[in-house]
Amino acid sequence: MSISAWIELIASGLITGGIYALIALGLNLQYGLMRILNIAHGEFLLVGAFLTWMVHTYFGVSPLLMLPLTFGLMLLLGWVVHWLCFRPLTQTSPNLDVFEARGLMVAFGMMFLVKSFVTFVWGGDIRGYDYLSQPVHLGFGQFALNKLLIFVLSLLFCVALIVLLRLTLLGKGVRALMQSPVGAQLVGIDTKRLHPLMFGIGLALSGVAGVLLSMAYTISPDMGQAFTITALIVIALGGFGSMGGALVGGLLLGVIEAIAMHYTSPSLKALLSYLVFIGVLVLRPEGLFTRKGRKA
Repeated sequence: MSISAWIELIASGLITGGIYALIALGLNLQYGLMRILNIAHGEFLLVGAFLTWMVHTYFGVSPLLMLPLTFGLMLLLGWVVHWLCFRPLTQTSPNLDVFEARGLMVAFGMMFLVKSFVTFVWGGDIRGYDYLSQPVHLGFGQFALNKLLIFVLSLLFCVALIVLLRLTLLGKGVRALMQSPVGAQLVGIDTKRLHPLMFGIGLALSGVAGVLLSMAYTISPDMGQAFTITALIVIALGGFGSMGGALVGGLLLGVIEAIAMHYTSPSLKALLSYLVFIGVLVLRPEGLFTRKGRKA
């Protein structure tokens, strides 16, 4: 392969990896802060994707306008879901292990509930629309404009979350809760407000990923679970609770998949991802981008 072909291949992997990173950041935030392994995370991506498809197809609303609208809607939905489904578990669970187990069962039921809702409202067919698909010639290759937008916007949302967590007072409270929940509450951090807000932000990132995904790819009600699994693989790569690691892990997985599919077969994509997942868990369970005892 020529150098330009290699660059295009890696760039295509980075574009996909940006979506992976965005989804993984939301899930990592929920688990790292609240110990909620939200396996319904990918299903909420469907809500953002199908909602964008509907308003663009029938009302001509730009998907770019749907980004802030979907973020706000999913943030509110996440707040409500946490208060209705997960907050009561914190009051009735005798310890963290029981809370995690009960939370996982709730998320499992929610996964089927959201998928059934999407299928009922928008049907079970594959959907898609044409948006900014014209090619853009850069110095190192040619790419569709919508995919370039996906990459740039997904990175912007990822970096915005990382900056929020590292440089703001709110973010310092979140990181304090991640490192020492008891100590953080002793110094006055209000978990009753912070937990539903952060759960909502995590869900909002999944919805935004759905909006971006719909701009260049076809969508179906069956794709949510695959993205949840991909997010878990990315989190394993970057380290549980590490936001910077999730960003790098998502981009890395996208590139690995792109190169592997070029030399093997697209049908082996899932198998290759699972091999990476198992390999990291066995050889470096703390993640590739975190030091033992630290979160990036």
